[in-house]
Amino acid sequence: MQSDARGLFDPERIAVVGATERDGAIGRAIMENLERFSGEVVPINPKRDEVFGIQAYTDIESIPDPIDMAVVVVPPQIAVESARTLGENGVKNVVVITAGFGEMGEKGEALERELAEISDEYDLNLVGPNSIGIMSTSADMNASFGPMDALPGSLSFMSQSGAFITAVLDWANDKDIGFNDIVSLGNEAVLDETDFIEFWDEDEDTDVILGYLEGIDNGREFVDTAREVTEETPIVVVKSGRTEAGADAASSHTGTIAGSERAYEAGLEQAGVLRAENVEELFDFARVLAGQPTPEDDEVAVITNAGGPGVMATDTIGDTDLNMAELEDETVEELKEVLPEAANFYNPVDVLGDASVDRFDEAIDIVLQDENVSSAVVISCPTAVVDFEDLAETISSLQDKHGEPVVASLMGGERADVPEQTLREQGIPTYFDPARAVESLESLRTYRDITELEYESPTEFDVDRERAEEILRSVEDRDSDSLGVEAMDLLDAYGIPTPDSAIVNDPGAARDAAEDIEGDVVMKIVSPDILHKSDIGGVKVGVSEADVEETYEELLSVAHDHDANADILGVQVQEMVDMDSGTETIVGMNRDPQFGPMMLFGLGGIFVEVLEDTTVKVAPVSEREAENMIDEIESSPLLRGARGRDPVDESSVVESIQRLSQLVTDFPAISEIDVNPLLASPDGVTAADIRLTVDQDRL
Repeated sequence: MQSDARGLFDPERIAVVGATERDGAIGRAIMENLERFSGEVVPINPKRDEVFGIQAYTDIESIPDPIDMAVVVVPPQIAVESARTLGENGVKNVVVITAGFGEMGEKGEALERELAEISDEYDLNLVGPNSIGIMSTSADMNASFGPMDALPGSLSFMSQSGAFITAVLDWANDKDIGFNDIVSLGNEAVLDETDFIEFWDEDEDTDVILGYLEGIDNGREFVDTAREVTEETPIVVVKSGRTEAGADAASSHTGTIAGSERAYEAGLEQAGVLRAENVEELFDFARVLAGQPTPEDDEVAVITNAGGPGVMATDTIGDTDLNMAELEDETVEELKEVLPEAANFYNPVDVLGDASVDRFDEAIDIVLQDENVSSAVVISCPTAVVDFEDLAETISSLQDKHGEPVVASLMGGERADVPEQTLREQGIPTYFDPARAVESLESLRTYRDITELEYESPTEFDVDRERAEEILRSVEDRDSDSLGVEAMDLLDAYGIPTPDSAIVNDPGAARDAAEDIEGDVVMKIVSPDILHKSDIGGVKVGVSEADVEETYEELLSVAHDHDANADILGVQVQEMVDMDSGTETIVGMNRDPQFGPMMLFGLGGIFVEVLEDTTVKVAPVSEREAENMIDEIESSPLLRGARGRDPVDESSVVESIQRLSQLVTDFPAISEIDVNPLLASPDGVTAADIRLTVDQDRL
């Protein structure tokens, strides 16, 4: 996005390419919506002298004054030509409303590529194509063909669905929710979600960034940018399309488990982006993030005039990472002095159904003074003795006095409408459902943790990249893109410990290899055509030196019986690893189309398919992120000495995750990789097996 991108949202002069008065035309709707624009609108239509009484021009060249932004609503081919003309004449900001591009097949895709090339040539900030337009309430600008204007506010909203914007606007206007900027991203030929979050981070009028996303084209760039943005500006998104796209095509354990949806979950979490489940939650989070400070701690107090809703709030707090505050003895004594004997003086504080606004006032004031309370939920059901409007004034005043985050649940219908407006003006969100009030506080807590998190760069280990590349290029000499145990040296090159081993092609060589290894050995068929060697008897464990030659012949026979056409590269003779000495884990990677390499860690061996206790992160991962991967699996107690087991050397597991992360980042040609099992023991780790797929086009 160019440095003058403010011209998209605060232009002085807008040209409408395709302006018209024709009924039902989008060019007419754009012109009508721009009637309230505080600047100048310039219609471009070679067939008309004026549009809605405004002088029209035949083309951009004939306009005497410079144009800050152009809205293009002409057929696709003409839209492309118009973009070039706009660029040639110094227009930097362009919104292409026109559809019929990438969403329409090969011809449209070609036009969209041309549009992107023109934008690159002339440094255009281009929104769309296939966009409904953009809005900015601070400029009184509605450069869209949506049916209504937005109310002013501090939320900036982007959507990959134009229809979603119109629906949200209709809903938000009814709820009195305002916006600063709104962008229909369209096909994102040039500007995308990453560009706008970066821009709004610098925008003083934007307090919270909201998004409806169906996909993210460059996930790694989004993660890196969002990490910086969320230090100051919260980002909340609804991500639709919860599918396991791509998993079906993956051949490894990692590829099957680390599907597209999990990639988005991991990517958004690493980016510090809050993910809402639906539109209601999106704006629940947005309102509290825009209006309330982040809590210093997780202790919540509930003040209510109804026991049932108080219990609902308490239950919801128990379902989150928040805690019910334990009130100080002094607080309890003060509450006993002002509340009836039948009231509950502990958290949740029940002021009883006959409570007046004055009683609420005293209780809230006392509770918010408690040093153990970091935020509060005030709940009120309608009664004959409580006036919601007066209560709203009281809550607003006390929140301002104490400075702690407060949310409200006024459980009424029309009588709550005006009080809700009073609370909104103070930045205090209110909800009919107490559970939603609590969940909004949870979003504040989550955002606080995001801002307190210091992101660190991944560790750069000293590795042998030349040796690694040589091993990966070995696929060029075979029919298969898969590598198995013959690629164990790849791990050695990147400092991940492996057992002593050798791949041999005759019984005598097998015997010689076994002589060089102390104790009994493991022998495995080496074949890119036999993925699950154990299932066919292609692995023999505990082979003595005397039996090595016979076992070699037996393994070859088993392999040929299984697949007479299988490409047999030999037999691996490997040092025995005592699997009982530690815990089998898996470290792997699957390359996601949006986020790139996705690291996976979990319980390994045969358990990876049965328990599916794994976690994923976008690579490259830092030391802290690798540590978090261990924390996130449910079976982490097995690694830390559960039920009398000796704890494993966790630092060696963390380092192995980072080293594999560096490997797959250094070599984009690795499509997927499994190190399974990676045996973790008190003495360190040992990688006992490996399987990977190489994309030869990326070598």
